[in-house]
Amino acid sequence: MNANEDEIAPAVRSILAAAREREGGTERLAVDARSLTDAVAAVEADGRVPIIAEVKPTSPTTEGTRDEDPVELAEQMVAGGAAALSVLTEPEHFGGSTANLRRIREAVDVPVLRKDFVVREDQLDVVESDVVLLIARFVDDLAGLVEAAESRGFQALVEVHDAAELEAALAADASIIGINNRDLAKLEVDLVTFEEVATGVPDDVTLIAESGVSTVDDVRRMRAAGADALLVGTAIMGAGDVTENVRRLTTATQETT
Repeated sequence: MNANEDEIAPAVRSILAAAREREGGTERLAVDARSLTDAVAAVEADGRVPIIAEVKPTSPTTEGTRDEDPVELAEQMVAGGAAALSVLTEPEHFGGSTANLRRIREAVDVPVLRKDFVVREDQLDVVESDVVLLIARFVDDLAGLVEAAESRGFQALVEVHDAAELEAALAADASIIGINNRDLAKLEVDLVTFEEVATGVPDDVTLIAESGVSTVDDVRRMRAAGADALLVGTAIMGAGDVTENVRRLTTATQETT
């Protein structure tokens, strides 16, 4: 599903251009993936909210950076109860790296998502992860890339923002779908996006709310709208203790309203 680039924010256009130029792997990977859906179910069975905590050193949409060792941050997130981790591997704009992902995946026992702009099949072969992000808006052959990812053993998290992109994700047989509350055209965040788009997601799809979740009320709101899990970056990587930031969100539905 190819986007009209005139409708994309300049910062995102720059990231996409860099992604298209980035080299892929030279050898086809075969991944023994940890199940994200099982991890989400296990956390929920324990009475907590499944949170995918994001190791995000920096971002075009946030201020400042966190300079701690990424592995230490990841371990702190798991200690706080994260069901899974998201690790940025995009280097130019997010300060991520495949080396960080490798180190983190070796250090933790939860599923790890590779967060990047993957636009070609050979880019799947750069680094092993349990889950790979595929952004529907930027992939020409979404069904083909989902199949290519799954044939290597990856689980594919297909990200959408509107009903048309959701339709494309379902047509590609995506079993894990993330609804991004951030509009990549304006970089504005609105939780209503998830609430509206989620109504078209079948029950057998693992549904993830992405972007804009910062408070326990946001967590409750997304869960009430049907989110099986929530991907959270800034609210965890921002001010305060990372472990406590995760714990606060994972226990959001246990608190008295």
